[in-house]
Amino acid sequence: MTKNLKHQSRLLTEGLSRAGARAMLKAVGFKDKDLSRPLIGVANTWIEVMPCNVHLRRLSEKVKAGIRASGGTPIEYNTIAISDGIAMGTEGMKCSLVSREVIADSVELVARGHLFDGVVAISGCDKTIPGTVMALVRLNLPSLMLYGGSIDPGKYKGKDVTIQDVYEAIGRCDAGKMTAKELKTLEDHACPGPGACGGQFTANTMATAFEALGISPMGANSIPAMVKEKDKIAFECGRLVMTLLRKDLRPKQIITRRSLENAIAAVAATGGSTNAVLHLLAVAKEAEIPLSIDDFDSISSRTPLLADLKPAGRFVATDMHRAGGIPLIAKRLLDEGLLHQNEMTVTGRTIGQEAKGAKEKKGQEVIRPLSNPIKPTGGLVILKGNLAPEGCVVKVAGHERLTHRGPARVFDNEEEAFAAVRQKRIKPNDVLVIRYEGPKGGPGMREMLGVTAAIVGEGLGESVALLTDGRFSGATHGLMAGHVAPEAAVGGPIAALQEGDMIVFNVPKRRLDVELSTQEIKERLGRWTPPKPRYTTGVMAKYARLVSSASLGAICP
Repeated sequence: MTKNLKHQSRLLTEGLSRAGARAMLKAVGFKDKDLSRPLIGVANTWIEVMPCNVHLRRLSEKVKAGIRASGGTPIEYNTIAISDGIAMGTEGMKCSLVSREVIADSVELVARGHLFDGVVAISGCDKTIPGTVMALVRLNLPSLMLYGGSIDPGKYKGKDVTIQDVYEAIGRCDAGKMTAKELKTLEDHACPGPGACGGQFTANTMATAFEALGISPMGANSIPAMVKEKDKIAFECGRLVMTLLRKDLRPKQIITRRSLENAIAAVAATGGSTNAVLHLLAVAKEAEIPLSIDDFDSISSRTPLLADLKPAGRFVATDMHRAGGIPLIAKRLLDEGLLHQNEMTVTGRTIGQEAKGAKEKKGQEVIRPLSNPIKPTGGLVILKGNLAPEGCVVKVAGHERLTHRGPARVFDNEEEAFAAVRQKRIKPNDVLVIRYEGPKGGPGMREMLGVTAAIVGEGLGESVALLTDGRFSGATHGLMAGHVAPEAAVGGPIAALQEGDMIVFNVPKRRLDVELSTQEIKERLGRWTPPKPRYTTGVMAKYARLVSSASLGAICP
């Protein structure tokens, strides 16, 4: 138990020598009584540019009220966010993964610089979720993360739709299967209000993972963005951080090797985004816990796919919440012996205790029973081979095609590949190769939803494959290998590929290969010259110099 709840902030606010600091804090509006209490940072990722985070000021007010009600003084501060969905397909998308590091750095810096005693981080979109948790691990103060929640589905022709449907409709429109007027109607109705993208895309995947990890209260993250229950849970999160402070319960006591395995299992059971590999590797690195890309494959291989969620399934995140939410996923894993049930969570209860309290809606079809999984194994697999010696990530949830052999169609950036799809230059059986889009080469490892959605919209989703050293959106589906490592920009084998080379995907054998001899690949790479850096100054250039391989989480040590 913490003897002095102002275990850090007393050095900022107490004593004659701190009169200057107190004077400046009083200028903001704080009183002596406020400064006598623990100072709790409320790290908010509110921003006006996207639906995922635009409602977070509402939630921060509730969090702050909860902190005050429990004897603390909240101090709200902000950080940045980049919208993947808005930046997708543009140069701006390169900033997305870079923002994860900036978010982590900025949340950490403000809390360190002002000696906060605890932190509540409020996240919304894809990179704010792991970025805030990375910061909480670094700080190792009593703290937790609250996710702002999913958007409600849009309605189009009587069906639930998400942003995924809009991107795929662009391809259908190009193929003459949809009119521009129909596309405009879909555009106008797909995103009806605040909240993160509604399928089990990256945001909801990471929200699931971090409840299973224990750093978010069980049952909090899956509550949709705009329901009254979200306000209530935000208030309770404010109260909860004060309980964590009194118990002196910190992230490094919660985030362990076993709790990370729980998080990976939850991702696998829900058919979650391939981006979870990058983000959980990064969190493990911050916590100094050994975790490798191969661990994702071994855990996924023993975890059944249970959640029938978009992009490959029928339902959206709000449906999963009504069915029983993330607690029901945890209960399924517990019942199957796949949950390390004694791992502690921020509620002060173990994950097993939380899972036993799950409530299942009668007759729900979103989360399958263990006796009838969608697939006997989870949604993530790691392939290696002569094209990906360090590995690459494939999501197999929702499609049955596990092998493919076809000629390489090689593109040195996303724009060239997207143009080829739209111009109908991609044919059945082709393998699109998009390179120089990795962490260093991009820099920033862009997602390829524009390309993959266009492929599906063109009707080629079941007949072509794609590989890239970049990333995929959580909304991507089809036979797509991302995070190919080593990347092209550092001379990985993907840099040696030429138009027409025969590429073989073999998911059952966990292989991704090109039908070239080792000697031929070596000779081609011997003639290869590194491309000039795309950025020579600023944050992008700094990131390109520092960032590690995707197989290590694309972190900046």
